[in-house]
Amino acid sequence: MTGEGDRELLKAAYEAWDAQHWAVAGEQLERLVRRHPDHPHAAVWWYDAALAHKFLRNWAKAYELGREAAARAERGNQDPAYWNLGIAATIMEDWATARDAWRGFGLAIPDGDGEIEANLGTTPIRLECGEVVWARRLCPARARVLNVPTPESGRRFGEVVVHDGAPNGERTVGDRSFPVFDELLLFRASDLPTATVEVSAGTPEDVRALAALFDEHGYAAEPSSGVRMVCSCCAGGSLAQNADHQVAGGQRVHVAAPADRVAGLMDAWCADAPERRRSWTGRVHD
Repeated sequence: MTGEGDRELLKAAYEAWDAQHWAVAGEQLERLVRRHPDHPHAAVWWYDAALAHKFLRNWAKAYELGREAAARAERGNQDPAYWNLGIAATIMEDWATARDAWRGFGLAIPDGDGEIEANLGTTPIRLECGEVVWARRLCPARARVLNVPTPESGRRFGEVVVHDGAPNGERTVGDRSFPVFDELLLFRASDLPTATVEVSAGTPEDVRALAALFDEHGYAAEPSSGVRMVCSCCAGGSLAQNADHQVAGGQRVHVAAPADRVAGLMDAWCADAPERRRSWTGRVHD
């Protein structure tokens, strides 16, 4: 790269980068690297151009440029070019490229031709609204929500979200720490609506029994006693969380179940211990 125009283009690209003007940075870096595909810094420019479009949530472009970046990255050495391509390929539902990207990063991924459906354990996910829920990871970039998110979150129990690869905080349960990953987008919606009911439970065991009843039917119930409010300045840090923190008394419960099943399940819960359990009709939010 010898031309003054190229040097100015490179300078402008990274000035835009520093200012977080991702569209400008991505466009200028792509122009530069297409002019000089064999430059010693070409791999870095491809990666940064793809990353700029990832920040823009322009997944088609992040995928296109990410393939170029990964083609110049060393396999099996945890190069982030493969991880970003894995995310973009997952969103584009190019499962062959996603599998190859995860393996290029250095991960063991099950064989197959279609959607990756592994069980990589549970992890906390910070939804776009800031609410943190627990989810089961289906692949390095997707997870299915296990909690019943609050109605205000815009998310539902059972939905699959795509999440970022860089942890943003952690949650500690007992002697184990779990990284918190930020949601990037909703990948697959859930058909189960969220409803809110008011209950009175005589013992913590009654609250656990309510959650277990819904779980037995493939649904979910989230008592308010299991929800912890955290200020935004602490949410990205390391927080301890009790594995079982249900309490007795009156409280709201968010439930994920077909609207015509909620009343029957609540009646069944009350009937098992009527002297300790009461519920009031709630409302379906969506």
